[in-house]
Amino acid sequence: MTIKLYCFGESGNSYKAAIALELSGLEWEPIYVDFFNGECRTPEFRKLNPMGEVPVMIDGDVTLTQSGVMQDYISSKTGKLGGTSAAERREILRWQFWDNHKLSGQAGTTRFLMNFLPEEKRSAEVIAFMQGRLKAAYKVLDSELAQRDWLVGDKITVADLSCCGYLFYTEPFGFDRADWPHIDAWLSHISDMPGWKHPYDLMPGSPADRA
Repeated sequence: MTIKLYCFGESGNSYKAAIALELSGLEWEPIYVDFFNGECRTPEFRKLNPMGEVPVMIDGDVTLTQSGVMQDYISSKTGKLGGTSAAERREILRWQFWDNHKLSGQAGTTRFLMNFLPEEKRSAEVIAFMQGRLKAAYKVLDSELAQRDWLVGDKITVADLSCCGYLFYTEPFGFDRADWPHIDAWLSHISDMPGWKHPYDLMPGSPADRA
């Protein structure tokens, strides 16, 4: 049975699930969610996810929300991307929790403020504050990747696919790969993986589609 992923191209959290599905080799299909026209707030969508968020993943009678849960499900189902021991799985969780709080949570908000919110509603002070928090997160990630190719163990895991969720997007939000050489090399390792695709190539919906 084909897994369905409710998503849209601009969503970094959706990308975390989509790229894990793609690299795991599972059969799946994206279902476009028209986030920018309020589909997540409709009663129909909230029957799928009362939180009113993407992504939502459906595999038969299993419905999952939150990208980290989906990544854990994918790695458990396939035996891929989940580390090689209980200790590595705990380390993966550590990075996923860190990413959600320190990296993706800040990057997603900052990117939205700078690119998708009407210009007259953008607060320069808030954006500067968020970019300062992001810079601290980039320092942590870059320092860690100075010591290794992957965040956990000696091969790619969902820890990597969680932390890279927003870093392949080119819209400005205070991240330039050239400023962070170890992150840059790590992102190249990820994009060199067989089956890797950019978020706008992997999921429907992009700024170009809305133009």
